[in-house]
Amino acid sequence: MDVEGFAGDGYGEVRKVFQRLVDDGLETGAGLSVWREGREVVRLNAGWADAGRSRPWRSDTLVQPYSLSKAFVTLAVLVVVRDGALALDEPIARYWGAYGGQGKERTTLRQVLTHRAGQPRFAPEAAGLDLLDDSGLRESLAQAAPEYVPGTSLGEHALTYGHLVDGILRAGAGTTLGEMFNDVVRPALGLDAWFGVPDQALDRVADLEYANPDWPRQLHAAPWLQIPAGVLDTERANSRAWRQSVFGAVNLHTTATAMAAFFSRLTSEDGPVRELLGPQLHTELLTSQVTDYDEVFGTRITWTLGFVRDKGKIAKGGIGGSAAWWSLRHQHGCAYLTRRLDDHSRAAQIAAALDDDLTVVGED
Repeated sequence: MDVEGFAGDGYGEVRKVFQRLVDDGLETGAGLSVWREGREVVRLNAGWADAGRSRPWRSDTLVQPYSLSKAFVTLAVLVVVRDGALALDEPIARYWGAYGGQGKERTTLRQVLTHRAGQPRFAPEAAGLDLLDDSGLRESLAQAAPEYVPGTSLGEHALTYGHLVDGILRAGAGTTLGEMFNDVVRPALGLDAWFGVPDQALDRVADLEYANPDWPRQLHAAPWLQIPAGVLDTERANSRAWRQSVFGAVNLHTTATAMAAFFSRLTSEDGPVRELLGPQLHTELLTSQVTDYDEVFGTRITWTLGFVRDKGKIAKGGIGGSAAWWSLRHQHGCAYLTRRLDDHSRAAQIAAALDDDLTVVGED
């Protein structure tokens, strides 16, 4: 498979690494983008967008990057906080009365956004619900007891994050996650990204595939991804119904160029994210909120409101190998999005070619 696109001066090693991933069979369909100083300096595409290998991967190919989606759930709810309809540190139960039982009476939006709300997975009682039963899954979260006292421990809310935020938005602001992202956040930031892919963009979506059949069972995060069944089932993930649904924790569909451009402007004081949220919430978004051992990641990490942060980067990755980040050291935004579900070693090799360290970006 040929690698198409461009890599500017000084980025030849990045292209070599990307080509090697393809040549070694580690990649069957992916996009890579790097932005620096307001322009795209790397845009590379390789492989196929479909399981039948008839559609070449293009720069506008959309793919589901799993938990990278969570960063945009955060932005959607922070817009409502900006407008005063919700507050980060008020109990959720003040808006969503049904949620305020079973030890969740004082759970706050901040605790949800920093993965400390005690609901890192859906409860066993939700096991019979369909993947696309939005109302049933929201109700199950309202009725369930947390796994730990909210605010006392940490574990990425792997599948529950979007449904928690959606429930809060519906109860507290009379809107939905899909509406806030697609009608407000997406156009404000100029993103080629969707919760619920529109009909006219479905032909751009890439099919997901496993690197090996045992991949879903080998994941450290597997225990947190079992309910509802089907999130890692490629037949479900590749269906039109799933692509046009809103499952906020994991099913944003977007391009590498869109994600790298977004991260390249994330921290800018005159950038679109700060303009969207205002100075105070923009600072909150990027500020380290909690550092602890994250059960789902299986390591100690620092969360902001929606991102992972360390001395070198602000980042978010997704199970399966996709990742995007802003390099605090080198001042560039990068995104590596793939349809071949495997670990993050491919993105880590790309990062190393950029002199970045991609340690801890997503659940493996």
